[in-house]
Amino acid sequence: MTYFIDRRANAKHKSAVNRQRFLDRYRTHIKRSVEEAVNRRSITDMERGENISIPSRDISEPVFQHGQGGKRSIVAPGNKEFVEGDRLRRPGGGGGGGAGEGNASNQGEGMDEFAFSLTREEFLDFVFDGLELPHLERKQLMDLEEVRPIRAGISRDGVPARINIVRSMREAQARRIAMRAPIRRALREALEALEAEERKDAVLRNPTRINELKAEIERLEKRLEAVPFIDTYDLRYNNLTNQPQPSNKAVMFCIMDVSGSMTQAHKDIAKRFFLLLYLFLERNYEKVELVFVRHHTAAKEVDEEEFFYSRETGGTIVSSALTLVDEIIADRYPPGQWNLYVAQASDGDNWDDDSTTCRDLLLKSLMPRLQYFTYVEITPHAHQALWEEYETVAARFPSRFAMRQIVEGNDIYPVFRELFRRREEA
Repeated sequence: MTYFIDRRANAKHKSAVNRQRFLDRYRTHIKRSVEEAVNRRSITDMERGENISIPSRDISEPVFQHGQGGKRSIVAPGNKEFVEGDRLRRPGGGGGGGAGEGNASNQGEGMDEFAFSLTREEFLDFVFDGLELPHLERKQLMDLEEVRPIRAGISRDGVPARINIVRSMREAQARRIAMRAPIRRALREALEALEAEERKDAVLRNPTRINELKAEIERLEKRLEAVPFIDTYDLRYNNLTNQPQPSNKAVMFCIMDVSGSMTQAHKDIAKRFFLLLYLFLERNYEKVELVFVRHHTAAKEVDEEEFFYSRETGGTIVSSALTLVDEIIADRYPPGQWNLYVAQASDGDNWDDDSTTCRDLLLKSLMPRLQYFTYVEITPHAHQALWEEYETVAARFPSRFAMRQIVEGNDIYPVFRELFRRREEA
């Protein structure tokens, strides 16, 4: 089991651990306040923190108190005026007749709501909690940026942290056997010769030869002892090599309708939706590219600044945007190497007969290559022809094509969460 200990210094008079426990305990209240904050914020005010209030009754905790011990006998007096369920008047007059402007309590005492501030990071954590890009897959080798070290045999060179003890001891044992074998053989021959010489008759025994053999035996024994148990020559190291790994890179195409039928209120809703999507991808994924496409009668790939702030407008031909996305995929984003996503926002208004063209483009070209397509229709009235044609696509690709309607600004965040909620894998 591994334990991670956070030794970062806390700010003055603050405890990061206790704060995190508090956030976890009152997550439901905080998420509700965060959702309300997202709905009322403007486009340029989405990233800051938030002040959260929790009713005091919801943060009260049970406490243990010592009651009166022993046995008691009491007599409860009866009455002739009240029965069970009657409401008793509060003594001391009606009360609550003051001229103040606040919401005074008529029960004697009260307590203000508990208020605290969420940092930007904590606020965005709650905003995007439980969200993910659906069907994200690991694709073929893209480049050498994403690699993983793997075992690649044994090496004679390396750092101490990678030493292979078993292999090193095996090499040392083999070296000792190889180095000591001839010495042992010579020692055995010398011992046999000494024993044969000492068994001879005293007249035939050669003292000089015996002394020489004893000296040789002593020399050989010292040589055996001098063979080291382990040597730097024996050390072996685990060799690691960097192997390219399949990449989970993704690209998100953001398609926004800026035609004349999109009122300024509709465009603001679309921008807020795409800003949420932009913050979500930027915060949760390191290798996701964004491609911004604006369209009226013609579609154009633009940068982030122009996408959110340009005032260009015109008629409506939705297929121009889908055709441009198809061309960009063919030129820059091979489906075998990229996860492809599209998010489209429109009021559903489209040129005559162009909606069928959009349907055919999706069915025949785009959807077979996309991981996920989301369509958000910003309109308070009944759906138009584009929605009806898209329903055909949704029926063919139920898990990879999602459609939702946004009527007013308060619908943005719930719709966003529904489109990108974390789904259980089948």
